[in-house]
Amino acid sequence: MVAQILRLKLRLLGNSFRRSPWQLLGLGLGALYGFGTAVLVLGGLVSLRFFDVDVATSAVVVLGSVVLVVFTVLPLILGIDDTLDPRKFALFGIRNNTLAFGLAAASFISVPTIVVAIMAFAQIATWSRDALSAGLAVVAAVLIIVTSVLSARISTSVAAFLLATRRARDITAIIGLVALVSLSPAIIALVSVDWAKDGLDVLAKFAGVLSWTPFGAAWSIPADAAAGDPGTSMLKLLIAVAWVAVLALGWRALVAAMLVTPQRQAQAKKYSGLGWFGLVPGTPTGVIAARSITYWLRDSRYGTSLIVIPLIPLFMVIALSIGGIPLAQLALLPVPVICLFLSWSVHNDVAFDNTAVWLHLSASTSGRADRWGRLLPALVLGILVIGIGGVVSAAVFGDWSVLPSIVGVSTSVLFTGLGLSSIMSARFPYPAVRPGDSPFAQPQSGSPAGLIQALSFFAILLLTAPALVAAALGFLQGGQWPLVSLAAGVVIGVAVLLGGVAVGGRVFERRGSQILAFSMRS
Repeated sequence: MVAQILRLKLRLLGNSFRRSPWQLLGLGLGALYGFGTAVLVLGGLVSLRFFDVDVATSAVVVLGSVVLVVFTVLPLILGIDDTLDPRKFALFGIRNNTLAFGLAAASFISVPTIVVAIMAFAQIATWSRDALSAGLAVVAAVLIIVTSVLSARISTSVAAFLLATRRARDITAIIGLVALVSLSPAIIALVSVDWAKDGLDVLAKFAGVLSWTPFGAAWSIPADAAAGDPGTSMLKLLIAVAWVAVLALGWRALVAAMLVTPQRQAQAKKYSGLGWFGLVPGTPTGVIAARSITYWLRDSRYGTSLIVIPLIPLFMVIALSIGGIPLAQLALLPVPVICLFLSWSVHNDVAFDNTAVWLHLSASTSGRADRWGRLLPALVLGILVIGIGGVVSAAVFGDWSVLPSIVGVSTSVLFTGLGLSSIMSARFPYPAVRPGDSPFAQPQSGSPAGLIQALSFFAILLLTAPALVAAALGFLQGGQWPLVSLAAGVVIGVAVLLGGVAVGGRVFERRGSQILAFSMRS
C-alpha cells in the first residue's frame, strides 16, 4: 500500500507538467528559484567549513531554524491545497498506521523537500572537522529532513482540516498579519543593528536560544561536538529525536481523526429583523448608508481594512520610537494617520459592489444620495476617532494646546479624503476583490490602478498641507497657529467634502451605463 501511495504521488507530480504553458512557466520559475536558493545556501555552508566554529554555529543554527519555522508556519498562513488529503482515502479501509506512514513517505517527493535536503546534507561539509562532528552531522541531516517533512505535512493537513471555509482562511491570514506586525519591534531592532560591528554577537545570542528549541536543536548537534562539548551535543540530539517522535505521533493521531471527521462546511448565519435598515430614515441616502454599514460589519473585505488601518500607525510609532523619537511626540501621529487611510479606503468603493451596483442605477438613485450613503460609515467612524483619539493624544503629549492642531489636521485629512474618494470611485473605478473572495487577493487589471491609488493618496496630503503647516508652526512656535490649523482644516475639509460629493454625484449619474459595464467586466 505504501508503494501504491508513492506511485500516486509520482503520477500527481508528473501530471503537474501537463498544464498550460503559462502554468508550466510559473512551475518552472518556482522550481528554479527554490533550487537556486538551495545552491546559494549550499555554497555558503561549504564555505563555513573554513570559518571559526562559533561563527559557523551562529550562521547555521539561525538559518536552519528559519527554514524549519517556514516549513511549519507557511502552510497554515497560505492554506496550501493538500493533494494527498487523508480524507480522500477514508473509503479504502487502509490501516491508520499504514496510511500515515505512506502519506508521510510520499511527502518526501516534492521540490521543497529536495531543497531542504540539499541544505541539510550541505551542513555535513560545514562540520567535517573531525570524525565525531561529521558523523553527528549525518544524523542531524536525517533528523532535519524528517522534521521539516512532518512539520509541513501536519501544517498542510491542519490547514485543510480546519481552514476549509473562506472565512476561516481569511481569519487566519488576518491573524498572521497581526502576528507579523507584533514582531515589528524585533524586525526593526535587527535592521538597526550595526552588523559590521555587532552582527556576530547578535547572531550568537539568537543561535544560543534557538539551539535549545525544536527548530534549532538538530542544526546545532554537530556544532557542539565540533566545539568540543559532546555532552551538550548528545542532549540536543535527544531534544531533536524527541521532537521527531512528537511529530510522528501527532501526525498519526491527526490522520486517525481526519478519517472519521467530515469536511467542515460554512454555516449560513441566520438574521432576524431589518438590522440597520430598520434604524435609518427611509430615504435613498439612509438605505444606502444602512447597506454600507452592513458591508463594513459583515464583509471581510471591509473588515480587513478595519483591522489593518489601526496597525499602520502602531507600526509607525514602534519604528520611530526605536529610532529615538520620544513617545510623547509620537502620540500626535495615530489619529491623522488613521483618518488618512480610513478616508482613502473608500476611493474604489463602487468596484466593491460588483454587479450589485445595477440596483442603484435601475432605481434611478441620485448620485448625491449614492455618494453620501457610501461615505457615512467612514465619516461617522472618523469623527469618533477624532473626538476620542484627539483627546487621548493631547493627554499623552502633555499639552492641551495641541488639541486644535490634531483636530484640524485630522478633520482635513478625513473630509478631503472622503470628498476626493467620492469623485475617484465614480470616475476611475478599477477591478477590486469580488464579493466572497479573499480580501488579500488582487485581480489582474489592465487599468492604471497603481497610478489612481497614488494620485488619490497624494491629493489628500496636498489639500491637507495648509492645516499641517500651521500645526507644525504651532508645535515649534506656539501662539495662535493651532487655531489657524483648526480653522484651515475644517474649512478646507468641509469645502472639499461638499464639493467632492456634488461632483462625484454628477459623475455617477452621467457615467451610470459605463459603471455598470465596468462591473460586468471586472
